Amino acid sequence: MIRNFLKVSFRNLIKNPSYSLINIAGLTIGLSSFLFISLFVLDELNYDSFQQDAKQIYRMDFMGVINGSNFDTSLASAPAAETMINEYPEVINATRLRNTGSWLIKREAGDQAFKEEKVIYADKNFFEFFDIKLLNGDPTTCLERPESLVISEKTANKIFGNDNPVGETVILDNKSTYEVTGVFQDMPSNMHFHFDVLLSMEGREEAKGKMWMSFNFPTYLKLAPGAIPDSLEAKFPALVEKYIGPEIEQFMGMTMEEFAASGNSGGFSLFPMQDIHLTSNKLGELESNSDIKYVYIFSAIAFFILVLACINFMNLSTARSANRAKEVGIRKVMGAYRQHLISQFISEAFLLTLISILLAFGLTALLLAAFNDLANKEIEIFALFNAQFLLIGLIVLVLVGFLAGSYPAFYLSGFRPIEVLKGKLNLGTKSGGIRSTLVVIQFTVSIVMIIGTALIYKQLNYIQNKKLGFNKEQIIMIHDAWLIGESEKIESFKNEVLQSSEILNGTIASFLPVQTTNNNNMWFPGRNAGQGDSHILHNYRIDHDYIETLGMNISQGRNFSRDFPSDTSAVLINEAAGIQFGFKNPIGEYLATYGGSQESLRNEVYKIVGVVENFHFANMRSRIDPLVFMLGKRTGYVSFKISSNDLASTIGNIQSLWVEFAPSQPFEYSFLDERFDKLYANEQRIGQIFTVFAFLAIFIACLGLYGLAAFTAAQRNKEIGIRKVLGATIGQIITLLSREFIILLGISFIIGSAISAYAMGQWLDSFEYRIDLFDPATFLLGGLACSVVAWLTISIQSYRAARTNPVNSLKNE
Repeated sequence: MIRNFLKVSFRNLIKNPSYSLINIAGLTIGLSSFLFISLFVLDELNYDSFQQDAKQIYRMDFMGVINGSNFDTSLASAPAAETMINEYPEVINATRLRNTGSWLIKREAGDQAFKEEKVIYADKNFFEFFDIKLLNGDPTTCLERPESLVISEKTANKIFGNDNPVGETVILDNKSTYEVTGVFQDMPSNMHFHFDVLLSMEGREEAKGKMWMSFNFPTYLKLAPGAIPDSLEAKFPALVEKYIGPEIEQFMGMTMEEFAASGNSGGFSLFPMQDIHLTSNKLGELESNSDIKYVYIFSAIAFFILVLACINFMNLSTARSANRAKEVGIRKVMGAYRQHLISQFISEAFLLTLISILLAFGLTALLLAAFNDLANKEIEIFALFNAQFLLIGLIVLVLVGFLAGSYPAFYLSGFRPIEVLKGKLNLGTKSGGIRSTLVVIQFTVSIVMIIGTALIYKQLNYIQNKKLGFNKEQIIMIHDAWLIGESEKIESFKNEVLQSSEILNGTIASFLPVQTTNNNNMWFPGRNAGQGDSHILHNYRIDHDYIETLGMNISQGRNFSRDFPSDTSAVLINEAAGIQFGFKNPIGEYLATYGGSQESLRNEVYKIVGVVENFHFANMRSRIDPLVFMLGKRTGYVSFKISSNDLASTIGNIQSLWVEFAPSQPFEYSFLDERFDKLYANEQRIGQIFTVFAFLAIFIACLGLYGLAAFTAAQRNKEIGIRKVLGATIGQIITLLSREFIILLGISFIIGSAISAYAMGQWLDSFEYRIDLFDPATFLLGGLACSVVAWLTISIQSYRAARTNPVNSLKNE
């Protein structure tokens, strides 16, 4: 029986090659899209799953509200880890990290220096806490001593080649000597942080600090098996009162009760490690995380693309039902039971689905490298053929084979043989309601994806072209200016570069409005720190030329000036800071803050001399926060405003001067506008992926529409012949055949627009600064684009049918 089913199925596939090709192509593309998106989604969901006890690991975060300003950070205090182990039995282990940016590393016995961006301080128990394999060295002692470090396998190969680096000495930033005590396997790609150099925390004095109101350390806690996180969190208010309460009284001059009564709050919380990548977007994140919304969006896309492929099968099967009606009638007359016919048609669907799945797996494996480039992933090909994915393939085979074949099977097997054999049935174009519904679903999905893609790119374009409050164009940033030497020598380098007519201005500053480095401090209105309402503000230390170089505007007062030596005790603030403090006229007002250490605090007073027009120094998901500018040189970057269109020549001249001032030191630069664009690299990548799958969704829908139009034309072959004999033109016949589909497209547009408005509204809500969602042009152009593609698809088939000689269709009548 099964052998007979398969034989008949193969014969039907071969007998109708165009039908078979369209169905196999549609299912293959749909299944490949499903597999690609499944790989993407599973990779996102499996972040940090390599850790055996991942479900027991939590990050200790701090969130507070001070005078209406939210302070939500992924960092904890230096003493928090040790305190949690000592005072809370639920915590069986804890470890800290401390991010410090990039370092210059040079082998002591060599001359070549390497810039390492991914460097971090780690506690000595790092390799006991995380399941990261140490290839060389002792995991229990490799970070035990100050001035020791552990490097990744990739970094070891880059710096030491084939030599064993353990025991070797390296020089960091041309001044500090460290011993290499271990080599670890490169961190898994699906981990929420990635570092190539781990420095021993034992050599960092800050790590020994006892101050609880200084949040600088990502802190991870490992809970005992069976420990309940909510129960531990319930004990945190007492922890805050015990350790942070005295510091609030010291720094702010109020008790915890007074602090809370003023509307302020602060407390620690536990964040599951496995949720960090998709749901955490806090201050101090070790890396830029993704968003769980994208998992939901792409899961829906995968499902709908698969549904589109199944709809094609169902539509084409029912459309060609008249061609198989006599087969069903004869089989029934010969004694076939309905269940036999159902089994026959289901087996055909399974055979077609099996062929498509095999082709889809092959196509996915072939294009996986290209998909990795598009999605910025490192998914390996074996992930496609592991047990988990093969099970997915089996489930898809059963579900798609059954669902795609079920309606045609039950529909065709229900024909009454006597009516079929008398020629009374012509059901290929009947059952229009169901097929019309399926066509509407197909193009609704396509329109949603087209409009969604358009809105994503429109929002990105808005971000990139919005007035930022500073000029990001033609600003070149020379990295690691400290390699030149003392600040006077760096100033000389800057002045030498400014001698070129191609250079308009320059500034020495680490704080640039593209999330380079930043810090914050507690400020008080007036001349006395600790008196009045406190405000946590971002601080920028800049030089006299910073504002002019970056094209910022002074809206009140003046800029820092070399003509005023007293400006060392002056500040500029942005407009948001003026509003935060409630100043009607900030010029001449005073701000106070704490200086020194916890043990020897000093009161520092600054006079406001100017107000800078608000500018975006974070991404546009966030509002513009209050900011204070202070005079001072942080030598991370020397930035220049350039006028030349000959960038190669300008960069070459700057590099020549660099070699003169910092011989044997690496020269590295970037442009401010490029760094700004990188803030939205994730959104741009999502937009590109969305575009690819939107195109595939439309292609699958049009593939089915092409086949459906072909069968519709075939069923109306005689009608077309009669109309042509009676004088109908080709245009009239094309209109006749396409009119029904155009109406369905109109319905799809209305439904798709409503779904797009809701779904994209949810996405746009994550941006503080965003486009207007309800722009009719975007929706109309999206619907028009889909309609044009669909109409062309239908018209091709309709034109072929209209061109047929009526004699051929009427000669048997």
